[in-house]
Amino acid sequence: MAKITFHHTNGHTDTVDVDTGTSLMRAAVTNGIHGIIGECGGQAMCATCHVHLREPYLDSLPPISEDEDEMLDCTATPRHDTRSRLGCQIEVTDSQAEIEVDIPESQV
Repeated sequence: MAKITFHHTNGHTDTVDVDTGTSLMRAAVTNGIHGIIGECGGQAMCATCHVHLREPYLDSLPPISEDEDEMLDCTATPRHDTRSRLGCQIEVTDSQAEIEVDIPESQV
Protein backbone atom coordinates (compact mmCIF):
# COMPACT_ATOMS: atom_id res chain seq x y z
CA MET A 1 0.00 0.00 0.00
CA ALA A 2 1.06 3.56 -0.71
CA LYS A 3 -0.27 6.94 0.35
CA ILE A 4 -1.14 9.59 -2.25
CA THR A 5 -1.80 13.15 -1.12
CA PHE A 6 -3.65 15.44 -3.51
CA HIS A 7 -3.19 19.16 -2.78
CA HIS A 8 -5.95 21.48 -4.07
CA THR A 9 -5.50 25.13 -5.03
CA ASN A 10 -7.77 26.19 -2.13
CA GLY A 11 -5.40 24.64 0.43
CA HIS A 12 -7.51 21.51 1.03
CA THR A 13 -5.78 18.12 0.85
CA ASP A 14 -7.10 14.63 0.26
CA THR A 15 -4.99 11.60 1.21
CA VAL A 16 -5.82 8.09 0.03
CA ASP A 17 -4.19 4.69 0.49
CA VAL A 18 -3.85 2.64 -2.70
CA ASP A 19 -2.49 -0.69 -3.84
CA THR A 20 0.77 -0.92 -5.76
CA GLY A 21 0.15 -0.59 -9.50
CA THR A 22 -2.68 1.94 -9.10
CA SER A 23 -2.34 5.07 -11.22
CA LEU A 24 -2.73 8.51 -9.67
CA MET A 25 -5.71 9.11 -11.95
CA ARG A 26 -7.43 5.85 -10.96
CA ALA A 27 -6.79 6.57 -7.26
CA ALA A 28 -8.35 10.02 -7.63
CA VAL A 29 -11.39 8.93 -9.63
CA THR A 30 -12.09 5.89 -7.45
CA ASN A 31 -11.90 7.99 -4.29
CA GLY A 32 -13.91 10.96 -5.62
CA ILE A 33 -11.05 13.44 -5.54
CA HIS A 34 -12.31 16.75 -6.92
CA GLY A 35 -10.30 18.16 -9.83
CA ILE A 36 -9.21 14.92 -11.51
CA ILE A 37 -11.58 13.84 -14.28
CA GLY A 38 -9.82 11.06 -16.21
CA GLU A 39 -12.18 11.46 -19.15
CA CYS A 40 -10.33 9.04 -21.45
CA GLY A 41 -10.08 6.34 -18.78
CA GLY A 42 -6.30 6.38 -18.56
CA GLN A 43 -5.22 6.25 -22.20
CA ALA A 44 -3.18 9.49 -22.17
CA MET A 45 -5.58 11.01 -24.67
CA CYS A 46 -7.33 13.85 -22.85
CA ALA A 47 -5.09 15.55 -20.23
CA THR A 48 -7.95 15.75 -17.70
CA CYS A 49 -5.77 14.07 -15.07
CA HIS A 50 -2.98 16.67 -15.26
CA VAL A 51 -1.06 16.99 -11.97
CA HIS A 52 2.02 18.82 -10.75
CA LEU A 53 4.24 16.40 -8.87
CA ARG A 54 5.94 17.75 -5.79
CA GLU A 55 9.73 18.08 -6.19
CA PRO A 56 10.86 15.29 -3.80
CA TYR A 57 9.02 12.67 -5.88
CA LEU A 58 10.22 13.58 -9.37
CA ASP A 59 13.36 11.43 -9.39
CA SER A 60 11.49 8.24 -8.46
CA LEU A 61 9.28 8.30 -11.56
CA PRO A 62 9.80 6.91 -15.05
CA PRO A 63 10.55 9.46 -17.77
CA ILE A 64 7.75 11.08 -19.73
CA SER A 65 6.81 9.15 -22.85
CA GLU A 66 6.47 10.90 -26.20
CA ASP A 67 2.65 10.50 -26.08
CA GLU A 68 2.41 11.92 -22.57
CA ASP A 69 4.71 14.81 -23.47
CA GLU A 70 2.52 15.67 -26.46
CA MET A 71 -0.68 15.48 -24.40
CA LEU A 72 0.78 17.76 -21.72
CA ASP A 73 0.88 20.50 -24.33
CA CYS A 74 -2.95 20.34 -24.36
CA THR A 75 -3.64 20.90 -20.65
CA ALA A 76 -6.25 23.47 -19.56
CA THR A 77 -3.91 24.92 -16.93
CA PRO A 78 -0.44 25.83 -18.19
CA ARG A 79 2.10 23.05 -18.16
CA HIS A 80 4.88 23.27 -15.58
CA ASP A 81 8.32 22.66 -17.14
CA THR A 82 9.44 19.90 -14.75
CA ARG A 83 6.51 18.97 -12.52
CA SER A 84 3.62 18.39 -14.97
CA ARG A 85 2.57 14.80 -15.59
CA LEU A 86 -0.58 12.93 -16.53
CA GLY A 87 -1.90 11.09 -13.51
CA CYS A 88 -2.92 8.15 -15.68
CA GLN A 89 0.73 7.56 -16.60
CA ILE A 90 2.06 7.46 -13.03
CA GLU A 91 1.56 4.17 -11.22
CA VAL A 92 2.49 3.74 -7.59
CA THR A 93 5.33 1.23 -7.17
CA ASP A 94 6.61 -0.83 -4.25
CA SER A 95 9.46 1.66 -3.78
CA GLN A 96 7.05 4.58 -3.22
CA ALA A 97 5.57 4.65 0.26
CA GLU A 98 4.02 8.00 -0.55
CA ILE A 99 3.65 10.57 -3.29
CA GLU A 100 2.26 14.11 -3.27
CA VAL A 101 0.81 16.08 -6.15
CA ASP A 102 -0.79 19.46 -6.70
CA ILE A 103 -4.02 19.50 -8.69
CA PRO A 104 -4.12 22.37 -11.21
CA GLU A 105 -6.92 24.90 -11.00
CA SER A 106 -8.71 23.56 -14.09
CA GLN A 107 -8.76 20.37 -16.18
CA VAL A 108 -11.13 21.47 -18.95
